Amino acid sequence: MRPPIGLVVLAITVVVLGGRVEAAETATPSVKVLVAYHSTTGNTEKMAEAVGEGVKSVPGTRVVLKRVGLVTADDLFSSDAVVVGSPVYWSNMAGEVKTFFDNWQLKFGVFPEFKMRNKVGAAFATGGQIASGKEVTMLTILAAMLGNQMIVVSGGGAFGASATTEGESPGIDQNELAAARALGRRVAEVTAVVKRGMAR
Repeated sequence: MRPPIGLVVLAITVVVLGGRVEAAETATPSVKVLVAYHSTTGNTEKMAEAVGEGVKSVPGTRVVLKRVGLVTADDLFSSDAVVVGSPVYWSNMAGEVKTFFDNWQLKFGVFPEFKMRNKVGAAFATGGQIASGKEVTMLTILAAMLGNQMIVVSGGGAFGASATTEGESPGIDQNELAAARALGRRVAEVTAVVKRGMAR
């Protein structure tokens, strides 16, 4: 005995809709990553561009690449992740990058609501010498992010991506660019997971 036509149509509709629901649940959410940096010689800028390439290698992502002095409150708050890069100045982040973080409170009003909470954060740095303070610089950037209750990740290195730019390793080489791309990709991948989890 054949089932009524209405039941057949209903069954087909449920199957089709069920497929759509499953696709929606497994789809990668749209992710926006802000890559903010300071660069005087162009080395940190090259690393920032490579980080951006890594971010864009993950489907469903887009990048805003800006020098720290040009970042607006909307850039900051509309992003799902923020990657900050700095050259090493006296074994620490550049003053312009420190001012950028100070502006989170003084200019952008991050507190007292912790408006950066649960956004993903990461760091990268360039320095003239092998032991010039690149790790310290990345750690101080990550510390500022942790103070804002962000979720920090690494990639391309233990604390982020870095490059040595003087002596026997002048400029930015392909291995350092690859590390920057790896950092950008990991930030995008982790951010997608975080955003998907928060949407449930």
